[in-house]
Amino acid sequence: MVKENIVVPEEILSFCCNGLQGSTSPPCAQEPREREEAPGAMASPSPTGNPTEVQMSQLVLPCHTNHCGELSTGQLLKWIDTAACLSAERHAGCPCVTASMDDIYFEHTISQPYINPPGQRDGRNGVCVGQVVNIKAKVNRAFNSSMEVGIQVSYEDLCSGKHCSICKAYATFVAQAPSGSKVKLKPLTPQTEEEKIEHSIAAERRRMRLVHKDTLKDLLTRSPRETELETRDGSAAVPAEKTRVESVELVLPPHANHQGNTFGGQIMAWMENVATIAASRLCHAHPTLRAIEMFHFRGPSQVGDRLVLKAIVNNAFKNSMEVGVCAEAYGQEMSVSRRHINSAFMTFVVLDQEGRPRTLPMVAPEPGDGVRRYREASARKKIRLDRKYVVSCKQTEVPLSVPWDQSNKVYLSYNNVSALKTLVAKANWALAREKEKVRMYTLEEDKFLSFRIEMSVRIAAGRAFSLLSDLRRRHEWDSHYASAELVQQVDDDDMIYHVVSQTLSHENKPQDFVILASRRKPCSKGDPYVVAFRSVTLPTHPASASFTRGETLCSGFCIWPESEETSKVAYYNQATPGYLNYVTTNVAGLSSNFCATFEACEKFLLKNKEDLIVRLQDL
Repeated sequence: MVKENIVVPEEILSFCCNGLQGSTSPPCAQEPREREEAPGAMASPSPTGNPTEVQMSQLVLPCHTNHCGELSTGQLLKWIDTAACLSAERHAGCPCVTASMDDIYFEHTISQPYINPPGQRDGRNGVCVGQVVNIKAKVNRAFNSSMEVGIQVSYEDLCSGKHCSICKAYATFVAQAPSGSKVKLKPLTPQTEEEKIEHSIAAERRRMRLVHKDTLKDLLTRSPRETELETRDGSAAVPAEKTRVESVELVLPPHANHQGNTFGGQIMAWMENVATIAASRLCHAHPTLRAIEMFHFRGPSQVGDRLVLKAIVNNAFKNSMEVGVCAEAYGQEMSVSRRHINSAFMTFVVLDQEGRPRTLPMVAPEPGDGVRRYREASARKKIRLDRKYVVSCKQTEVPLSVPWDQSNKVYLSYNNVSALKTLVAKANWALAREKEKVRMYTLEEDKFLSFRIEMSVRIAAGRAFSLLSDLRRRHEWDSHYASAELVQQVDDDDMIYHVVSQTLSHENKPQDFVILASRRKPCSKGDPYVVAFRSVTLPTHPASASFTRGETLCSGFCIWPESEETSKVAYYNQATPGYLNYVTTNVAGLSSNFCATFEACEKFLLKNKEDLIVRLQDL
């Protein structure tokens, strides 16, 4: 956990050769125009840019590499944590501590030149030592006392000018007063379209972090308790106990920041080191780190503490293995009590000379906790695959109807809401039509034509939110809806409906939809109420011969309070091909169905705004 890390020119040499170890020099008093830039230093943001943005460029030297000639992941984690903390402190104006570092997926490595045997190609993704690692960090959103910092890491080939992404990450920092109490943060106002999107979706990522443990617990509860060990031809299971690693480190002043707390990047580097040793003991080779599940800092440690770092292979799949690692701290050599200060799960692979993952030996878990860790590793793998399939894909790569099940509900809900928020934050909306107080806008980009319809309504935003989020009542104002049946109440925020439309398809049959409706109340002042819709696939409701199955990719309502009794209600829709003709007809003014439907929506809201069905807890 880094606090008040300021890099000055005198420290550059040791910064580049040894890596930042929580340097804490005071800020220079001279004017910004008088400061000299030096290699490895953070560049100040431009006057018109994001004031929290920090840019760090580091030349990769041999002292930064591991035994394979690749940039040490531990060194990279130090740089990432430093840049992220400096960004957080620029916004907070006071010391900040690392609370967590979200999942990091490594796309490339930084390595020394690799000479292939004759007739073989280089399958590695790395570049030579002597290249530059560029890190950009900026605060995406500030909550009450915590903030999310987005980090982008890339490398640069100085000879060819080639740039390539290494990884992305999100870190959560907490601002602290000198007394140790939390500091209430000022809100962050995004300026660019990209910043508005990240600011909006940050609330969804925060929600996903908070429910991660519940998602894992729920998946394990529904999984068989008897663990069936995978069988692999010609491979004997390796007892997990043989991969166990335990190492102790004494926290010295170079490992700490100016307040005496251990530098968070240093802790992460030590944890990566013991995890690599554990992975090597299973495969008897040099493993490559592919992903890190969230680093979660549970508490601080200080100079003089002893850190006990433990690692063990929890499970080995065909081509990858999960290593669990934790860090515990204690004060004196004879101290009995240890404080659990950090934990993480790391995924390793072993690559052959063609860059392809090798088949790994099986792991035989220890009875008791070993079996629990084995099962949890399988559950985490499924969660990672769900997240990669649903969350990490670009919007254009996500299929319209994603299969829904209990294990991926969090990520489908995240994708549903964040897709709508991304659409809302787009900057190039153009006014297409205006009829009385109903305004219609369009957005043309790539393969999609999106539209939004909005108007002000004399109704409290909370009540409009309650009425519009219940699809069972939509037929009362939308003539396109014949009926909507609540199929599954997933939780308080997510429901799945089977919707039958009045609209006939080209097969002259009514259309039906299976729709996930995700609701979100405002996270902070200025946020809208959100009701997002997207198609999902349910085994209990397959396509029927009586209907033509329709799909919606991204649609929903955003409701902004304008006063206590007035709201701006906006409906968004990213038109799918089957809906396109209907949209363009309205945009061109050849039809007024959209405007008429929205006017009917207003009448529905005004008629029902005093409805007793709208409960206080829904406000």
